[in-house]
Amino acid sequence: MNDKDQMIRITLADGMVRGLLLTATNTVAAAAAIHNTTPVATAAFGRTLMGTAMLGTMLKQDDASVTVTIAGGGPIGKIVCVADSKSVRGYVDVPNIQIPLRNDGKLNVGYAVGNEGRMSVVKDYGMKSPYIGQVELVSGEIAEDFASYYVQSEQTPTLQSLGVLTNGDAVLSAGGVLLQPMPDCPDSIIEQLEFRSPMFADISRELCYEPMLDLMNRWLDGLKPVVLETNPISYSCNCSRSRMEKALITLGKEELTHMIEDEQEGAELTCHFCKKQEKFTQHDLIRLLNKAQEK
Repeated sequence: MNDKDQMIRITLADGMVRGLLLTATNTVAAAAAIHNTTPVATAAFGRTLMGTAMLGTMLKQDDASVTVTIAGGGPIGKIVCVADSKSVRGYVDVPNIQIPLRNDGKLNVGYAVGNEGRMSVVKDYGMKSPYIGQVELVSGEIAEDFASYYVQSEQTPTLQSLGVLTNGDAVLSAGGVLLQPMPDCPDSIIEQLEFRSPMFADISRELCYEPMLDLMNRWLDGLKPVVLETNPISYSCNCSRSRMEKALITLGKEELTHMIEDEQEGAELTCHFCKKQEKFTQHDLIRLLNKAQEK
């Protein structure tokens, strides 16, 4: 896990296909350590983090962000992830979920997540009205659900694979592939992508033995893959005490007054994404109440 995680932007077939290749072992391992996830939760959470990071990479503004919420009705509860062009963060409702393995010995991510709910995508470009897209979940296996979102909400056919390989609590590897044919892409190229798609299915295991670029050259041989740019990606939270203060102020005068009356020793806030804790004394809460009253 010494290598840095990378988002690799590529094209195929003389620009007829755009793609992203992601190595995210350190990112997923960091998320698993922060949230103390079980293997099945690590797999579900890690896949969602990677899918969200890919969406974040495709945002056209540096200060834009995307929030993905997956609520499938399964025992893991909701998975929420937020990404920009360089980092990703998130949380899962039930990180300590225990689910029996599938009959084939693999982690039962689909059952843990469920497929009775929706995936929502909120793209915030800093304007008054963010873009919001929602789709019904297809399988709860995450990659298929992201691909369905691209087709239904963005009218973009997408081949996507996301994988996390664990050994107990350790994350051995994590990575993803996303390929999108352009509107004028010939059917022959699309057929080639579909024919080769099974090669990407076990990407996390493949990454244990070969670097991503070697895999790319093997998987996409004959399709003229070209690397456009490579950027680091990491698990990173932008929380701060000042942000937490703003969150408390938005609770309103009545709620802050109740907190001051009920919590004689002050209040402690914990960030959902990084578990950082900040203590607010009675004096702090009174100061924030005065700010709320000024609004």
